[in-house]
Amino acid sequence: MTAKNWFLVIDDGEIPLPEALPHWDYQTDLTLRREVQIDLDRALAESRLAPGTELALAAVWTATGSKLKGTAARTTVRQSGSITLETHLPGSDLGGVLVLDTALVLAKRRVGADRPVAARRAGSVLWGDRRQMRLQGDAPQFPMAVIDFAKTNYSEGAAWHLDIGTNLEAATMGSLLLLVNESKNIAAEALKNAGNPRLQDKIVLSMIYGDIARVMVEHALSLPDFNDDMTVHDETLGATLLELFGRLFPDRSIEDVRLRAQQSPSLFASELQSAVRIFEDVE
Repeated sequence: MTAKNWFLVIDDGEIPLPEALPHWDYQTDLTLRREVQIDLDRALAESRLAPGTELALAAVWTATGSKLKGTAARTTVRQSGSITLETHLPGSDLGGVLVLDTALVLAKRRVGADRPVAARRAGSVLWGDRRQMRLQGDAPQFPMAVIDFAKTNYSEGAAWHLDIGTNLEAATMGSLLLLVNESKNIAAEALKNAGNPRLQDKIVLSMIYGDIARVMVEHALSLPDFNDDMTVHDETLGATLLELFGRLFPDRSIEDVRLRAQQSPSLFASELQSAVRIFEDVE
């Protein structure tokens, strides 16, 4: 078995699977491809399986952010040679770390008493490997929609707006929505190219993510129930805001941050800008 690296398919070709996509968002679907070279006779012999035993090559994806998983690709191995695995993953199903498991498995349950030490159950793994890519960096990730602000109550001149709820126990995915003004081409294009950003896209994305973090922090501080002693459940708005605070202000309490924002708002604005590391990933 010789497995080449996974490749991420982009507009102008493909690139080896990177360790991270720092500007990825839920609007960005992923197309992935890899080639696996299989010596079928050798694989059967090393697995102590009889010639003609049916094998399959499968790839399974898991997203830690969405807690979803699924079969990326599966094909029956009929002869030695190169097999291409390709999958298209909707961005709405992903998040966190994308884990890709590739395995050569027994396609069907083996019956009979021959070769008792060999694998018998369908799906038994004869060979496998794992690759992964981080989709979420320090920037918060949530659903996004591109709309015409002129047809809404939002300011027509604004480039984006973060819609955020007040119920800390509500699910994050239903409490946050990034709305982008389609008339602001620079912002809309930057988010469209988030999977493979140009230099100008990186600059705009850094500004957007920094502003989103500011809005989330200011919103959280305005909620009386948001404090260091609050109890939250996973995947709720409260948990998301606490996680954001933990990344931005790892050594400070929520009350300390709240007092700083109230007593010195201009200095706090600079501290927050520093905490989100604006323009740090722009190269």
